Amino acid sequence: MNKSASFPQTIEELRAGGKAAMARALAAIEHSPDDDRVITLLDQAWRHPHGHVLGLTGPPGVGKSTLISALIANWRKAGKTVGVIAVDPSSRKTGGALLGDRTRLVTDPEDEGIFIRSMAARSRLGGLAGLTAPAMTLMRAVYDIVLVETVGVGQSETDVASVADTVVFCIQPGSGDSLQFMKAGIMEIPHIMVVTKADTGAKAERAKADVSGALGLSDAGHDGWQVPVLKLSADSGEGLAELVTAVDNHAVWLRETGELDRSRREQGQSWLKDMVREKYGTEGLKKAGDRLVLEADQSPFRKGKELFRLL
Repeated sequence: MNKSASFPQTIEELRAGGKAAMARALAAIEHSPDDDRVITLLDQAWRHPHGHVLGLTGPPGVGKSTLISALIANWRKAGKTVGVIAVDPSSRKTGGALLGDRTRLVTDPEDEGIFIRSMAARSRLGGLAGLTAPAMTLMRAVYDIVLVETVGVGQSETDVASVADTVVFCIQPGSGDSLQFMKAGIMEIPHIMVVTKADTGAKAERAKADVSGALGLSDAGHDGWQVPVLKLSADSGEGLAELVTAVDNHAVWLRETGELDRSRREQGQSWLKDMVREKYGTEGLKKAGDRLVLEADQSPFRKGKELFRLL
């Protein structure tokens, strides 16, 4: 990393620097992931989480981007700051994000309370980009809400659970997806189910009934949290308030039960293993052995760099 570059050295500088500071920090993660200043900033962000992370997933065409725009408007009206990570399909020519945030999300570019970053999924099959975890960690330390939208590739969408506190799964009326998702095991992942395009009337009602039935037949459950099934139309705003309330309720439940801390520790452990596997493969995991275990409050990013040095 260019030592003369204006890089935020602390979380306080990152929070005070607005969009420009966040953009520089994310660029540094991408180009100099092993730089000690990058690791130090990620360590601080890991230890000082501020916001709630919402994962929004579902098949292509279900209306995720329209819903995100409506949610952003709702949160900004309520005075909450929002960071968005939109994971797009990759361009075969460039490897970059194929769609890009400006064509997909309707926001005010002058609004310092909203930051959007598009990422290319590239060869990863889990619906997420390789940089999603560190980018989310930085955004979580700054914004009230961090929203991660996955690329929408079916069964591999389950990876969104490795970065989100609350997972919202969207289903389109008339698609017949609910039974397919139950077979794929995806029904065990979401904390909230949403049937989009509620203005389709009877179709939306049938889809809601199908999803509720599929949940009843599956082993879905989150140790006491009952997964709500909602109908929503992002265009008209119908059901949007109910979704926001459900997200807030889940955030409260996570904190009160201690599930939030447990889940985030588990995520950090998962990221650490992924980092070692991606760089050194299964043999690297074997050599790392017991060193792969994170201690209490230990950052997976610093631990990962230590393991890279050893391996």
